[in-house]
Amino acid sequence: MTRPTGRPAAEVAAPATALRAPAPGWATEADVVVVGSGVAGLTVALRCAAAGARVTVVTKARLDDGSTRWAQGGIAAALGEGDTPEQHLDDTLVAGAGLCDEQAVRALVTEGPDAVRRLITTGARFDADDVTGEILLTREGGHHRRRIAHAGGDATGAEISRALVEAVRAAGIETVENALVLDLLKDGSGRAAGVTLHVMGEGQRDGVGAVRADAVVLATGGMGQIFSATTNPAVSTGDGVALALRAGAEVSDLEFVQFHPTVLWLGPDAEGQQPLVSEAVRGEGAHLVDADGVRFMRGQHELAELAPRDIVAKGIMRRMRERGAEHMYLDARHFGAEMWGRRFPTILAACRAHGIDPVTEPIPVAPAAHYASGGIRTDLRGRTTVPGLYACGEVACTGVHGANRLASNSLLEGLVFAERIAADITAEDITAGTESTGAESAGAGGRERPAGRTGPSAPTASPAASGDAPLLASEARYEIQHIMTHGAGVLRSAESLARAADRLDRVQDDAVAQLRRDGKTAEPGVETWEATNLHLVARVLVAAALRREETRGCHWREDRPERDDTVWRRHLLVTLRPDGALDVRATDSEAFPPSTTPRAETESRP
Repeated sequence: MTRPTGRPAAEVAAPATALRAPAPGWATEADVVVVGSGVAGLTVALRCAAAGARVTVVTKARLDDGSTRWAQGGIAAALGEGDTPEQHLDDTLVAGAGLCDEQAVRALVTEGPDAVRRLITTGARFDADDVTGEILLTREGGHHRRRIAHAGGDATGAEISRALVEAVRAAGIETVENALVLDLLKDGSGRAAGVTLHVMGEGQRDGVGAVRADAVVLATGGMGQIFSATTNPAVSTGDGVALALRAGAEVSDLEFVQFHPTVLWLGPDAEGQQPLVSEAVRGEGAHLVDADGVRFMRGQHELAELAPRDIVAKGIMRRMRERGAEHMYLDARHFGAEMWGRRFPTILAACRAHGIDPVTEPIPVAPAAHYASGGIRTDLRGRTTVPGLYACGEVACTGVHGANRLASNSLLEGLVFAERIAADITAEDITAGTESTGAESAGAGGRERPAGRTGPSAPTASPAASGDAPLLASEARYEIQHIMTHGAGVLRSAESLARAADRLDRVQDDAVAQLRRDGKTAEPGVETWEATNLHLVARVLVAAALRREETRGCHWREDRPERDDTVWRRHLLVTLRPDGALDVRATDSEAFPPSTTPRAETESRP
C-alpha cells in the first residue's frame, strides 16, 4: 500500500450537533481505523492489514461481543449443486419488495461464494457431510433452494467470530476494546481524518481519546435497542448511524426495520435482548400454529412458513389480533430429541433455560426488532457521502436489502462489501474475475487517491467539546424504547407515528429547556451518549416512516395497507442540519443517486 503524503492536519471545530465530551487525553495514528468487530469490521481489518496498511480496530465491548456472534441461521451463498448466483439474486430481489439496487445485489451473489471460501481459508469451520466433506446447506424464508451454510448447528455467527478474532490477533492488528466511538474528525477539506472515542475500564487509554487515520470504516452493527424487545445485543444503540448523521452523511431506508417473526416470547413485560428462534428451524420443517394447532400461514404465501420475513411477521401479528393472543407457537416436536440436540443445540438450551422444552411442547413466539435494512448510504465500494468515510455491515445501506432483508444475506453482505472497501482503500482491482457492472467499469485503481498528511498531528480538543445540543439522561433510553415500541413497531399508522414523533420531540425539548434554564445537561458518559444516539436514530426512523405512506416490505402502515409503486418505489434520504433539524427527501426512482464522494464518473450509480 502506498503511504499518502501531504495531508493537512485535522480540524477540531465541530457542528453544534456533535456530542458533548471532554477533550481527548490521548491520541494514536493509523492508516485505517475500523469501528466494529463483527464479520464486516474484522474482514476489512484483515484485508487492509494484508495489503500493508496500519490498522486500528475499535470495538464497543470485546472483539467477539457484536451481533455477528449471535447469528444462528447461517450465511447464504450459491454453493450447492444446481444453485446459481442468478437464482440467489432473484430471491433477494423478491424479498426486497422493489427497492433493492440490482447492481449491489449482483455484486453480493456473484462474489459471495468465493468470499465464503476465503472465510473458510481464514479458519471458519462450517458443518459438513462426514463422508463427502461437502458443506451442509439448509433453507430459510424466501429462499427457493438450500443455500444456507451453518456451523455448530445453530452457532454460525459464533464460529465466524471465533475465526476472524483469532486471525486478527494472529496478524498483530492493533485493537482498542471497550471503546464507544463518539464523533468523526475531518481535515480542512471536509474529508474524514479519524474518530474520537471513549475507552471504558483501566489501562493506558482510559477516557476520551482520538485515532487519526486516512480512512474511517464504520461497521458498528445495528440499532435494535431503540425498541423494548429485540434480538440485538445491548451494544446495538445506533452509534454509527448517529455519528454519520452528525458528520453530514446521508442515511437511507431507516424505516425498514425487520422484525424477526419467531423470537422466544418471555412475557408481556420482557425487555432487552430476547432469544432468537432461527428461521432455520422452519427451514428444517417446523410449523407455525395457533393455540388450536392450526397452521395459519398455509394459504397466505406459496412458501407458507418459509415466506419472506415480513410476510411471516405480518401473518403472525394478524393471527394474534384475530385470536386476541400475545403470541403464536412454533411446533417442532416431530424433530425429536436427537435432531434438536444435534442441529439446534443453542436454541434448545435457550428454550430450556426459560422453562420450555421444544422436544415435548411448542415454542411460544412473537415478532421482535431484529435487523435494520437501511443505514448509512454507500456506493458499491462502501463509500459514504462524506469523503474518506466508509460503512459496511448492518450500519450501512448498500441497496442490497431494499425494503426487507432476505434471510442470511446479512453475514454475506458484511463479508462481500468489507472486501470491496478494503480493495478500494488499498487501490486494488476488485473487478477481476467478476461480471462488471456499470458502476465499476473504471476499476478501483482508476480514481485519484486522496492526499495524505506529512506527519503525526493529533487534535488538541475534542470535536464534540463545542457542541451546544444537550445530552439526554440515561433513563431516556427506556422512554425512547417505549415510545418506539408502541408507535413505530411492527404495526404503524399516521396516528401512532405522529404521536411517537411528538413524544420524541418532548424528550429533546425538556433537555433543551433544562440547559437554557439551569445551564445544565446530563453528564457525559456511556449511558448518556447512548441515549442521545438512540434518540437521534429514532427521530430519523419515525420521520421516514411518516413520510412513506404505503406498506412495503417490513414497513407496515395500517392506514396505508397497499404497496404503491407509482409514488413510493423510491428511497428516502435523510440528513441532519447544523441546527439539529432533519431533511427528508425522496429519490427520483428506486436507484440511489450518485454519491458526492469524488470519483471517476463511471464509478457512480446511475
